[in-house]
This record gives sequence, C-alpha cells and structure tokens, in this order.
Amino acid sequence: MSSPFEYYSYQPRQGHGLSHDPLNAIIGPRPIGWISSISADGKHNLAPYSFFNCFSYHPPVIGFASSGWKDSVANINETGEFVWNLATIETAEAMNQSSAALPRGEDEFVFSGVNMQASQWVKAARVAESPVNFECKLTQCIQLQDQYGQPFDSWLVLGEVIGIHIAENLLDDQGVYQTAAAKPILRAGGPSAYYAISDENRFDMFRPIIK
Repeated sequence: MSSPFEYYSYQPRQGHGLSHDPLNAIIGPRPIGWISSISADGKHNLAPYSFFNCFSYHPPVIGFASSGWKDSVANINETGEFVWNLATIETAEAMNQSSAALPRGEDEFVFSGVNMQASQWVKAARVAESPVNFECKLTQCIQLQDQYGQPFDSWLVLGEVIGIHIAENLLDDQGVYQTAAAKPILRAGGPSAYYAISDENRFDMFRPIIK
C-alpha cells in the first residue's frame, strides 16, 4: 500500500531548504532538562537543556545533551553530580532567564531570581520553587559521533537518580503522581515555542495482550 502523504524530503547534511530547521519541532514537545550543578570550587550553575529525557526505570537514569562543553557539563565532570528541576508554568520565566550566557562562575540562581534549596544526597543545589527535583550521580559523559565515527562538539550526560523530591500536593489520595497538576512546560521548535499540558488533552491506551 502506498502512503497517503506527499512528502517533503531532504538530507540534513545537504541542508533542509526551509525557513527554519524543523527537526526540534518534529521531535517535540520535549521535557526540559533544568539542570543545577556546582563546580569543584563551589560555584553554582543553573541552565535549561531542551534535549532531555529519562532512559531507565531500574535504576532510574536521566540524561541531557549539551551543544558544546558548557558550564553544566564541566561542573558535572568535576564533581560527578547534578540536580534536575521540573520546569513549570510558574517557573517558566526564571527558567528562561537561566538560559542566559553568563560568564563562567556567575550564579544563574541569582540572575534568574530563584532560590537555592540544599539537596540531601549531593552538593548541587535544588531550585526551591520547583515542585519536583531529582538528585543525580554522573554515570556517563559521552561525546557524540556522526555516522563515520567522527566526534563532534556535543555531549550526552547521563546520571543515576539517587534521590527524588515531590511536592505532596502532586500526589493524590492513592499516592499517584498527577502529571498535569504540576503544570510542566515542554520545549517545541524555533527560538521561542513552548507547550503546556492539561488533563483535558489526556487520553489512555493500554498495551495489547497477545494470547
């Protein structure tokens, strides 16, 4: 059966030929890796990464990719730890402010106007205004390669989640986490597009059972 679509096709190495690269709009919306870290000499850092996700349940492993060896990557490699903070509607502006390219060592917590909360198991601070925080230990830092095995200036940072903090109002009477109640924001394409989620847009499906 032939496809019902007419496709616009291109090879990324040859250019997309469009007004904007559609890749990160297609792979989206994506959860935001709002990462806090600390350098070996005690300087705090906070930055959002739009290439972020969870990769394993047991043990829980999350990761983010950085285009370039940025302060977050440098700090995590120095100390072996970081914190992921949930970005929400209420923290959206602060999250965006923390993306500013400040000189190394300047504190994005201060610049973005959020408060630090001490973590329990790592030295990197949590964002106090974030209703969910994951404390993490570095497991791998991988320089990405192209199909020819050539490394390029992008780094995948993976960490095991060793501690989780959840605002109690996000757990219902049965102890089930309410995703939409946290009002998370998600990154879409282009320089400015974000999305929110709501229970009105929820639908449920279950995996098929093969007998």
